[in-house]
Amino acid sequence: MRILKLTPAVEKKLLRARQERDGEAERVAAEIIADVRKRGDAALIDYAAKFDHLNLRREGIWIGTEEIRAARKKADANFLKAIEHASRNIRRVAEKQLPQPWTLEVEPGVKISQRVSAIESVGCYIPGGHFALISTLLMTAIPAQVAGVPRIQVVCPHPSDKLLAAADFLGIRKIARIGGAQAIAAMAYGTKSVPAVEKICGPGNSFVTAAKQLVSADCAIDLPAGPTEAIVLAESGNAHWIAADLLAQAEHARDAGSFFVTTSAELAHAVQREVQWQLAELPIAAMWAKVSTQLVGKILIAPSLPAAVEFVNRFAPEHLSLPENGDALLKQIRSSGTVFVGPWGAQPLGDYATGSNHVLPTGGWARKRGGLSAADFVKCINVQTISKHGFLRLADTVEILAESEGLLAHRNAVRIRR
Repeated sequence: MRILKLTPAVEKKLLRARQERDGEAERVAAEIIADVRKRGDAALIDYAAKFDHLNLRREGIWIGTEEIRAARKKADANFLKAIEHASRNIRRVAEKQLPQPWTLEVEPGVKISQRVSAIESVGCYIPGGHFALISTLLMTAIPAQVAGVPRIQVVCPHPSDKLLAAADFLGIRKIARIGGAQAIAAMAYGTKSVPAVEKICGPGNSFVTAAKQLVSADCAIDLPAGPTEAIVLAESGNAHWIAADLLAQAEHARDAGSFFVTTSAELAHAVQREVQWQLAELPIAAMWAKVSTQLVGKILIAPSLPAAVEFVNRFAPEHLSLPENGDALLKQIRSSGTVFVGPWGAQPLGDYATGSNHVLPTGGWARKRGGLSAADFVKCINVQTISKHGFLRLADTVEILAESEGLLAHRNAVRIRR
């Protein structure tokens, strides 16, 4: 990882690189979406062969129920125990997040209540590059189940036996062997084989994220959750542990962004050495950690702690770690998908098992919203119950306001009831 001084020019370059990547991904995703809308299943079959080396004509788009059940039967007992543990924590957090019904009498004769109703269908996108992300299945499907969504379908281009076992544990039976922008298009608009859903959730690469944003005018999405981003902010701390957290997020993909922000040149060089040493020890399967730390990741030396904090807030990372002085720094953080406080807050704990959701905003979207929650899978419907007494209390106010806007039919709808 290169060490750079955090200057306005460096910050501008980092933010611009993110925007340029997203622009190219949008162009490609738009072409794929248009093709899927036009050719349906035929386009899915062609893209599966081109991008995922799959023959869907032979294997079929949907995985059979027996294959899903068989995967769980041969799964290792320790793996199933880990799935159960992580699922329990995710479910507990999701239950806490779920909006609750309420009723309020705002004034005599005027009662407003909130009904909480589940979205009727959800599509869960599970990245399936080198490894199918089992944890993402848990993070998307469990909150949807807690919300009461009746139809949950999953897409993953290369679902492993362990992912199928986890799906069976959750009671998920609809899993399609498709991925990329083409899977997003299929779930948004439907094909002969893939039914459209009301909402799409889950993280993905830049093309998947672009596709979600493009279809969002027609199909609801959770949030832009693209290539992983992580910042560790510290003036002091354990360089060995800091480097390990940076590499944990860096291994997701070649365009994953891991950044260490500090005011200490000494600590910056110590973390840089640790990154190199740990990269040399990682197996070849973690190859993207080396690639992304060279292409994207940086170690940034800020001129002051306030400058470092302001950079974090403007960047709005998906993950933020505050290993030292975390409680004081947390008060100054305005924008981040999730924050890990303290030296023991290893980022992979949140990726898998704390219960906090790992589907988080990227690309600066943490300035606008938080991560996925059970609340994303429900509709809050306001119900207004007004008695004659309540009507008479409001009538004069409404007639005056309607007339001030020139909406005379509004005024008359009240006036004729008097």
